[in-house]
Amino acid sequence: MTRRISSPEPGLNSVFMDLYEQPGHLFRRAQQISTSVFYDILGVEVTPIQYAILRMLHERPGIDQKTLAGLVALDTSTTATTAERLEAKGLIERKLHIVGRRVRLLFLTPEGLALLSSLVSGVRKMQEEIFRTFEPEEKETLMRLLRKFVSENNDRSRAPLELAGSVEAAPAKSSAKKRG
Repeated sequence: MTRRISSPEPGLNSVFMDLYEQPGHLFRRAQQISTSVFYDILGVEVTPIQYAILRMLHERPGIDQKTLAGLVALDTSTTATTAERLEAKGLIERKLHIVGRRVRLLFLTPEGLALLSSLVSGVRKMQEEIFRTFEPEEKETLMRLLRKFVSENNDRSRAPLELAGSVEAAPAKSSAKKRG
């Protein structure tokens, strides 16, 4: 049974009216719903964050944890602990970088690749489920606006998306800039 919640009617004198019109609240609710649909369809073997990491390691095998954090827009601490969990599950392998001993390079294991491959149809089904009540134009509009919002506010994030950089592509130490 699907429960549908509507916002209070305009004109009501309620402290709750503003809450249901606040973008932050709606984004949080959308995240809750998206996460719920993820688990309903894909199960509990991996979390949405773990899925994002596995997916990125498939696309960029051998990247370091710091670069991975930037590519999936997570803080480095969360990325490190999530990588440890994935390694404990046998889904990824973390290897020390030959040059930078503190740098860990990450790779999918055959088990990680098999799991990721098994999730593909579920991810497609999840996308369909999330947008099941939308017209194609509405889906396109929402996705376009979400991409715009995320892109134009990336620098406000505590863990901004960083598409460039890796251990191999890092500038020499003398010219490296420190983020502040």
